[in-house]
Amino acid sequence: MKAYVNEDCIGCGACNSICEEVFKMTDSGVAEAIGEVPTEFEEAAKEACTGCPVGAIELS
Repeated sequence: MKAYVNEDCIGCGACNSICEEVFKMTDSGVAEAIGEVPTEFEEAAKEACTGCPVGAIELS
């Protein structure tokens, strides 16, 4: 599974607080995903996707 944060990100930090192993906050204040999600963090990444208030996280 791969994770991606699109340009709709508002930098609320919800994804990072749910799954900091996959989602990091950048210096510009928005979230960034590491790309390939390790198997052990897939459920947390899905939870972060669902918890994003603006739907900026894409999983594939």
